[in-house]
Amino acid sequence: MDFLNYAFMQRALLAAVLVGITAPAVGIYLVMRRQALMGDGIGHVAMTGVGLGFLLNTSPVWMATAVSVLGAILMELIRWYGKTRGDIALAMLFYGGMAGGVMFINLAPTGSNANLTSYLFGSLSTVSQSDVTAICLLAAFVVVVTLGLRRQLFAVSQDEEFARVTGLPVRALNLLTAVTAAVTVTVAMRVVGLLLVSALMVVPVAAAQQLSRSFAATFVIAVAIGVSVTIGGTVTSYYQNVPPGATIVLLTIGAFIALTALATPLARRRARAAAAARPAGDPVECVIPATRGAADEVGV
Repeated sequence: MDFLNYAFMQRALLAAVLVGITAPAVGIYLVMRRQALMGDGIGHVAMTGVGLGFLLNTSPVWMATAVSVLGAILMELIRWYGKTRGDIALAMLFYGGMAGGVMFINLAPTGSNANLTSYLFGSLSTVSQSDVTAICLLAAFVVVVTLGLRRQLFAVSQDEEFARVTGLPVRALNLLTAVTAAVTVTVAMRVVGLLLVSALMVVPVAAAQQLSRSFAATFVIAVAIGVSVTIGGTVTSYYQNVPPGATIVLLTIGAFIALTALATPLARRRARAAAAARPAGDPVECVIPATRGAADEVGV
């Protein structure tokens, strides 16, 4: 526990815990909406914000937040109105964001290229006190949205038509989800990195789904996995001198593989037990849960 004596590790661990909470909390809605790669696209756009921050000598975290929020809103608008050409527009937005970041970095004062690497892949020693303050404020926003509006976000992510019929502001909630995902990317970029943050938003949710199909249980398990792997990856990075972002993502994938291996025999055992308990000749009933019943699971 000697690493706790260093201020930079204290800052890194606090940032890691916040990332472990926020990334899966948003990721569960993206997985339900089948937008698992949205975080990756926002990460590309956020590079322009980081580059602008270096060029204008302002905070790269806050500049990346502003640019990624604008990018997320554009993604939603393209999804609504893009129709058949939407995928091309999204591709131009993603690659344009990356190209813009590289260009602004090269126009910035000497030394910015080395700093860019810490934003792309994460770094422990470069997490400053101002970064921690920004991360705390942004993480608080993400937690308030993902927990405070969980019923509404679940309904929209599960079935937009049903949510619209019940009177929910579907487009506003979709925009809020996109903005929250953008904020999460900037929260995570100092620890995991812009190019790897999408994995932390998606893989813990996929791992949690191996153990539970309930929304509430999946949410809790995914956040627990996120916090565990970010802390584990940060500590491992300190002792082994390896990149924290890559370490965290590999630990996350390892957790997914382990839980999948554990869940498969348990599922088979439950299926055999259910078959043995069913009376001979009793027909197998197929039940398809209604959307209303699924929405009731959100009451956590």
